[in-house]
Amino acid sequence: MIAADMSADGSLSSISDGLIIAMIVAYAIALFLFAVEAAYGRRRGLRANRLMPAAVGSAGASADSSAAPAEGAAQGGRSLDLDAAEATGGGDDLSVSVRRAEPEAAAARHAVGNVALVVTVLGFLLNAAQITTRGLAADRWPWGNMFEFVVAICLCSVAAFLFAALRYQARFLGTFVLVPVVLLLGIAARWLYSEAGPVIPALHSYWIAIHVSAAIIATGGFMVAGAAAAAHLMARRAEIQRAAGRQVAGVAAKLPDSELLDRVSHRFIVLAFPLWTFAIIAGAVWADEAWGRFWGWDPKEVWSFITWVVYAAYLHARATAGWRGTKATWIGLLGFTCLMFNFFAVNFIFSGLHSYA
Repeated sequence: MIAADMSADGSLSSISDGLIIAMIVAYAIALFLFAVEAAYGRRRGLRANRLMPAAVGSAGASADSSAAPAEGAAQGGRSLDLDAAEATGGGDDLSVSVRRAEPEAAAARHAVGNVALVVTVLGFLLNAAQITTRGLAADRWPWGNMFEFVVAICLCSVAAFLFAALRYQARFLGTFVLVPVVLLLGIAARWLYSEAGPVIPALHSYWIAIHVSAAIIATGGFMVAGAAAAAHLMARRAEIQRAAGRQVAGVAAKLPDSELLDRVSHRFIVLAFPLWTFAIIAGAVWADEAWGRFWGWDPKEVWSFITWVVYAAYLHARATAGWRGTKATWIGLLGFTCLMFNFFAVNFIFSGLHSYA
């Protein structure tokens, strides 16, 4: 009976290891397709959505009066082709340019994006299956080491992106989100991999399902916020170049209004910050149970708190000082940098009570 159980666990472990390669391939294909859409698609305005209930162009104009007329977007709920507008100077020729757009080419580019989204969903399902089978093989919560933590973060990041793509029409973030996801999974598979097995006694607690889960979900949200922040800086630079009369090329030319990207980044920080706060509090309670103190200035504790302070400063600056756009974006990116430093550098450079991760 014991031998049969060991055989079953070994089979699940093998399936889990095979799913690692499958999901990396799926995400890599989706990344390629999103990159093709970003590089060769047309810049389109977005229909009114939950983040920009009015026309994106009118909102962008209020935020940046020097932006080119081609920054206009949805009118009457219709998605307009902005590349065509820029080619003809925008403004009065916009409707004519839209009618002259090649419907076949536009449909093909749109189809590439749709296929990329479907492949991303496939990768997400493979990712979820990998985590499930590894948890069953190890007979524990499947985030007891850095490899498992990275895989779970990538799952939550992709889930957050799919949510943004469906709810906020933010499919344009596909390239920005999947680049770090594929890189992280590659690093995890190559250098962080460990066999499915038991964890140290300190991790045999129900708090791992509470504290670590909250940290994983929050990190996934922060990753999408960081991707939107990077895209915002590119879009803002492109708007400044257009306002100066210079031609904009590449992926930056296809990004939507910078204000929309700023709002996407802000929305996901707003969603992730309470979870990160809860993760820190839950970690303190767990530390008191395991080590007899709530706070011990462990490097992981310190940098988790530093990350919390930076994101709190971001939200405070937006709420009280009225910071929007580039200034707030840089604070958000600083918070994301602290988050990544906390995850990688703290675990490998410093020694502490969390070194087992």
